[in-house]
Amino acid sequence: MYASHLSRRAVLAGTAATAALATVPFLPGRAHAAEAAAFAGQAYRWRNVVQGGTGFVTGVLFHPAVRGLAYARTDIGGAYRWDDRRDRWIPLTDHLGWDDWNLLGVEAMAVDPAHPNRLYLALGTYAQSWAGNGAVLRSEDRGATWKRTDLGVKLGANEDGRGCGERLLVDPRDGDTLWLGTRHDGLLKSTDRGATWKAVSFPAAPSVTGQGVTLLVAAGRSVYAGWGDSDGTSANLYRTADGMTWEAVPGQPQGTAAKVPVRAAYDRHTRELYVTYANAPGPNGQSDGSVHKLRTTTGKWTEVTPVKPGGATSDGGTDSFGYGGVAVDARRPGTVVVSTNNRWSLVDTLYRSTDGGRTWTSLKDQAVLDVSETPYLKWGADQPKFGWWIQAVGLDPFDSEHIVFGTGATLYGTRDLEHWAPEIRGLEEASIRQLISPPAGEAHLISGSGDIGVMYHERLTASPSRGMASNPVFGTSTGLALAAAKPSYVVRAGWGDHGNGAWSGDGGKSWTPFEAQPEVAKSAPGPIATNADGSVLLWSFGTGNPGYRSADNGGTWSEVASFPKGAVPVADPVDPARFYAFDTTTGTLFASTDGGRTFTARATGLDSGDTEFQLAVAPGRSGDLWLSLKGNGLYRSTDGGASFTEVDSCRASYTLGFGKAAEGASYPALYMVGSTDSITAVYRSDDEAKSWTRVNDDQHQWGWIGATIAGDPRVHGRVYIATNGRGVQYGEPA
Repeated sequence: MYASHLSRRAVLAGTAATAALATVPFLPGRAHAAEAAAFAGQAYRWRNVVQGGTGFVTGVLFHPAVRGLAYARTDIGGAYRWDDRRDRWIPLTDHLGWDDWNLLGVEAMAVDPAHPNRLYLALGTYAQSWAGNGAVLRSEDRGATWKRTDLGVKLGANEDGRGCGERLLVDPRDGDTLWLGTRHDGLLKSTDRGATWKAVSFPAAPSVTGQGVTLLVAAGRSVYAGWGDSDGTSANLYRTADGMTWEAVPGQPQGTAAKVPVRAAYDRHTRELYVTYANAPGPNGQSDGSVHKLRTTTGKWTEVTPVKPGGATSDGGTDSFGYGGVAVDARRPGTVVVSTNNRWSLVDTLYRSTDGGRTWTSLKDQAVLDVSETPYLKWGADQPKFGWWIQAVGLDPFDSEHIVFGTGATLYGTRDLEHWAPEIRGLEEASIRQLISPPAGEAHLISGSGDIGVMYHERLTASPSRGMASNPVFGTSTGLALAAAKPSYVVRAGWGDHGNGAWSGDGGKSWTPFEAQPEVAKSAPGPIATNADGSVLLWSFGTGNPGYRSADNGGTWSEVASFPKGAVPVADPVDPARFYAFDTTTGTLFASTDGGRTFTARATGLDSGDTEFQLAVAPGRSGDLWLSLKGNGLYRSTDGGASFTEVDSCRASYTLGFGKAAEGASYPALYMVGSTDSITAVYRSDDEAKSWTRVNDDQHQWGWIGATIAGDPRVHGRVYIATNGRGVQYGEPA
């Protein structure tokens, strides 16, 4: 919904353009001919471009009564069900749309041991004031269909403590009763299987750190709740035996190493509750921790910490970490697995005990890792690490040697306690920032992501064999561009420990780092562009910083004083002398006709409403610009930005891309994330935006998808969509 919109057919030229702008009320019921065509839609088949995980798996849950049934949750990419027959994960929350972007983070999940088809999810990515409230989804068919209850509180699936849990639980005495632990609003209870919720009295003080109830676990007929706001001397573990009154568990451990209860698991054979602790909720910031068990029949506590943090490392450092995941063996009494977390020096591990925690074995020490299916997990090194950010651990109740654990980028599994490989097929969680579909060459796609840099996709159905682009390896990609007239030349920029920019002369297969870079690149790498023939680079470095130019593959750089500070440079696809940039602070389009040496203002008064926009240039056409201004609409210029005309076939445009023209058409197909009236969706136009056809559907929405979109220049109808947590989605006409 938008409060106002720019007037239709506004022709903007120079400073006089401002007077041509006006606001009109948003009328949700208004429609026009193009809208009717768009709603008709076209049947598309949607799939993930396979990267192979790439995000933080925060929870994994085996159903205790059904072999092969398991669920996984992620911090920003939704929830999944394991399909044992197909050996892959099935996404369960792709139906969440644009307005529900905050619900793609899964705070917690729960199953009903007595009713295998029931599944519950607590959703809400951020608990900040600018984010919406959380919601609970409930399913009677393992997540195939859902009913939804909106909550009056906020949840925080992508905040500190997101690997704790689970914070959602079906009461062991009554399957109609559910408990939900919140970060700021105490404990909630439902007595109608999640349809309605009420706050209940809980003895802990109101949360001040945003952790609140960190875990809920059933132990026999009792329920235990962890509290994440203890100072290390006050109680942080509570229980109820009757579902009405809560009390602090007597004799519970205290001190820095037991400050935050992270996870808990109950051994029904020995009637012992195992609890992992750390001095911070994680996944970052932990430097101390412990593991304790409570014999629930006697109230006796025993510390069973495998290795206490704080020891010296071989390089003279300190072995600091906390404890994270914990799982018990449903078949073998006294067998338990726990994970370390935030152990960067010696690398995180799983410890396994078969005698109730008296002795432990580090599974990392004998592990053989096979990441051939997801080579990026080597992160540019010779061998992959066993894991990091390990807070999700699952032990198959039907197979004592089947253990899985989540990391910041994948889900590892073993079937023999020695050989480990990613069990990640179908689970894709990258936050995509850039997409390029080259007009020629081996790869149909090159992608730039948060956390995992740039990938060269030889195939869309397999994780790239080259893994992440190396030399240098980036964490987050900030820029990716291809020379339109020389597609073998590609440049990239991003956050790296050994340089922030590189170029490729073979279409992105191999890379050479820039010989030099501006000093500001280390602290603020930003978007980068190359002109049509690859002879000039323009690099931008965020708000307040000037742009820089190189004409020797990044060997030397010179400041471009007239480039609008913080703008995104865009190259003309035909004329090597032309660049464009849009200044959101003034709503001005700037252009260069001398290879990026100088920029001058052209059209003005183009109000984006905030700092987000997208400027795109039609392939094979000089000066044919398209400007997406979010809720302020879509504008086009055919004179290199001297003037713009509003496109009246759509109401909002967030990102726009081009693909192969339809048969018999002379202009490239346009793909847009936007709205022709009130529905934000994915659209295609084969007639220069005169009309649009919706190509996604209500089951394929993926939350916020406003970063970038690209059509395939070699396959009409194929489109690639950047999601914020569900990787790259690509669709083709069914």
